[in-house]
Amino acid sequence: MSFVTRRALSTLIPPKVASPKALGGAPDAVAMKRVVSFYEKLPRGPAPEIKASGFWGKYQAKHFGKNPTAKPIVHAIVGLLIVGYAQNYYFHLRKFSRSTQLGLSIFGQSRN
Repeated sequence: MSFVTRRALSTLIPPKVASPKALGGAPDAVAMKRVVSFYEKLPRGPAPEIKASGFWGKYQAKHFGKNPTAKPIVHAIVGLLIVGYAQNYYFHLRKFSRSTQLGLSIFGQSRN
């Protein structure tokens, strides 16, 4: 077998998973007893439900919890519309509001 083939097969087979020494009962009895005692101390049953705290936690629990709704999509669309209008106002619309206050038309000519 070539080196590449041996290397490829060695990564698939984990080392010493079931060695004959590990299968014996007496040498590992103490270690197994510690493992069993650890697992006996763990709580049983379902985990207690964690109560949401903070704005994002409550929002997530309300809209993404047991009864998910489509409201987050609507909230995202409304938020994008508000941000888009704010940008349009800042970059474009505020020019027109100033020009109308000064008595100018949209094209910068006097209305008189």
